[in-house]
Amino acid sequence: MVGLRLYEVHGCNLKLSIFGFYLDLCCIVVGMDLFDQSSENTTEIHHRPLADILRPTSLKEVVGQEHLVGENRVISALLSNNSLPSIILWGPPGSGKTTMARIIAQTSHSYFCEFSAVTSGISDIKKVVAESKDRQKLYQQKTIVFIDEIHRFNKAQQDAFLPHIESGTFTLIGATTENPSFSIVSALLSRSRVFVLDPLGEHDLEQVLQRAIAYYAKHAIKISIEKDAVMALIRYSDGDARRLLTSLESIVGSTTPINDEVQISVSTLKEALQYKHLHYDTNGEEHYNLISALHKSVRDSDSQATVYWLVRMLEAGEDPMYVARRLVRMASEDIGLADPQALIVAISAMQSVEKIGMPESAVILAEAAIYLALAPKSNSVYIAYGQAKKDVEEKANLPVPLHLRNAPTNFMKSIGYGKGYKYAHDAKDAKVDQEHLPEPLRDRVYYQPTNRGWEGQKDSNIKDELKTRK
Repeated sequence: MVGLRLYEVHGCNLKLSIFGFYLDLCCIVVGMDLFDQSSENTTEIHHRPLADILRPTSLKEVVGQEHLVGENRVISALLSNNSLPSIILWGPPGSGKTTMARIIAQTSHSYFCEFSAVTSGISDIKKVVAESKDRQKLYQQKTIVFIDEIHRFNKAQQDAFLPHIESGTFTLIGATTENPSFSIVSALLSRSRVFVLDPLGEHDLEQVLQRAIAYYAKHAIKISIEKDAVMALIRYSDGDARRLLTSLESIVGSTTPINDEVQISVSTLKEALQYKHLHYDTNGEEHYNLISALHKSVRDSDSQATVYWLVRMLEAGEDPMYVARRLVRMASEDIGLADPQALIVAISAMQSVEKIGMPESAVILAEAAIYLALAPKSNSVYIAYGQAKKDVEEKANLPVPLHLRNAPTNFMKSIGYGKGYKYAHDAKDAKVDQEHLPEPLRDRVYYQPTNRGWEGQKDSNIKDELKTRK
């Protein structure tokens, strides 16, 4: 048996090298050298990224996605019933999309073929299809084709998979950080189930961190980390397990042990990650205190305090996209139609952050924040939405008045759809006297403009409408 060694593992397919000749065997995966009796390669810590070493190997080890892989949850149930369809995993970076795809392949005893949407083309798709058919014919083994960043495939590339998904040549698992509704062709979406992965929460990331510390301990590397540093590292990771593990690996590698112990503090994090002013306490209160101070400074039209709190957040390493999203919310919630330009400014700032990143975007965010602070204020839209939402929740599904309904068929016209509708452009000043709300909500008033800014100048239509409702 000399010369017999396992040289490659793909899903449940083992390839053996026997004196230079390769043999494919369809069997259960054994993740070890056939002649290596040690359960763990002690040199892996020096050769493999920590995030890869600690990648979960079963659904029970997956954190943060209990709504999908928990007991009797959808993915667990599909695997138990051996009825796995093609799926799209949509979630932020580091939430476990690739890990989940690999576990699904292993659990279903399928061959796992990883496919990159960045480097692969139509010719590669044809090759995968041919290999999947051969594997199905020779070994009666299913193939799972995993496409990372599937949103990067163009329409033609996505369409190329359709007939093979329908024929059962393979099962597709696509991973994307983009909204599938906009990035995946409708034909592929209709043949797949979309599962949404959540960003990992603080508790989830803390579990990942503890696993990493335990792993280092097994390799005689003891780690001591302060509570404030734990929360700072978790905040820095921003829901991304891979980022957390990569950061920890960098810290451990660049920190000199003291009494055979790697001691990690907030200052250690700042030094190792070049992450300035990490100031978060153990329950994350400071994070929320800062955004609350920024929001209320904008609402109170204090431009000086607005700049200060914005800088505090950005220099602490806060995600600039988080700040940008909150500015967009402020533009609508606290300014609204008193200055409709505020929303445009905020969205432009957010798009700029997305396109050019930091540190260039810092001054752009400052410009947008100051604009919002100086803009006239109105929460009329915010209040209108809340009141309308209350009616929607309490009144259930009220029917659309007949005269407002579309009548594309003669039958619908015969039963009154569209009857009596008045076309506004046929009337003087394009104003008509007809009810647009369901009968139980007749004369309900949601939006009431202020006298500030644009609302005070452009609300004559609203004022006329309100007079007719009183």
